[in-house]
Amino acid sequence: MYLEVNDLVKFYNKENLVIKKLNFSVNQGEIISFLGESGSGKTTFLKCLAGLENINSGSVKLNKRILNDNNQFVKPQDRNIGFVFQDYPLFPHLNLKDNILFNIDKKYLKKFDYILNLSGLENLVKRFPHELSGGEQQRACLARALIREPDLLLLDEPFSNLDSEIKSSMREEIYRIIKETKTTTILVTHDVNDALNIADRILIFKAGILQQYDDPVNMYCEPVNCYCAKILGDLNKISTNDDIYYLRPENFKVVEKSKFEVIVKKCFFQGKEYKIMASHNGETCYFFSSKPLKVEQRVCLDYKKEDLIYFDSMCRNFFE
Repeated sequence: MYLEVNDLVKFYNKENLVIKKLNFSVNQGEIISFLGESGSGKTTFLKCLAGLENINSGSVKLNKRILNDNNQFVKPQDRNIGFVFQDYPLFPHLNLKDNILFNIDKKYLKKFDYILNLSGLENLVKRFPHELSGGEQQRACLARALIREPDLLLLDEPFSNLDSEIKSSMREEIYRIIKETKTTTILVTHDVNDALNIADRILIFKAGILQQYDDPVNMYCEPVNCYCAKILGDLNKISTNDDIYYLRPENFKVVEKSKFEVIVKKCFFQGKEYKIMASHNGETCYFFSSKPLKVEQRVCLDYKKEDLIYFDSMCRNFFE
């Protein structure tokens, strides 16, 4: 494996572990998304990888080289890891070209034109940070990291400061640039759409513990526990004669007749479709419709049994 993390533990005091025996590996060229709520330990882990924080036990191995274990600690500047922070820290007194080339080893200068064109910044080289848009600043930071050919790229909430109208296009742009350069990347985010749209695999983190590590489709359709299921999107409760199951809103289909009848409570317009909030036997449920539905309208829904998600009784309490 290209990146190997084994039994990594990080704490500031022994009573409160920030990261608890984390184990996972990454293939070269993969984009991995760390997904979790605030305070789950995501950013702390990035700092451990970058060498900005020392680990208490365990090991980190990158590209066949041990970066950190009980006997060894490689300094941040010697790890060949690129780190793009969420606030785009560019030097305000330097133009874009000088920001990208700041303190760079001469052997990387030949890549400047390639990285500039790849990032779509070729016409902005003389502009200063205050003359760049948020998306342009983000691409400048990415270009500054990638021109140094890092073994690993770390992105900490890279889309959090962008307006929603350009966020989607920037996700696609960043994905294209990273895949073009075949750079192994770890992206930390709390936004599910970021994780689902850009990652080859997702790692869900809660209270410093790895909950699930899988590709986006399996993660969404086959969550290992209730926390993973809930963090990735809405779930509807389905009570049958023998047990309780859960269903994603998009797996409901509006039909002419069925035993599952709901009463519409709210209709949310979302551009190409409507998200409907409804009531069924006192439980709130959600589904999608291509047409607007009236409040208090009765609607019949149907679903496939193979789309149902099952959790044991202890896990079901999470949704109460």
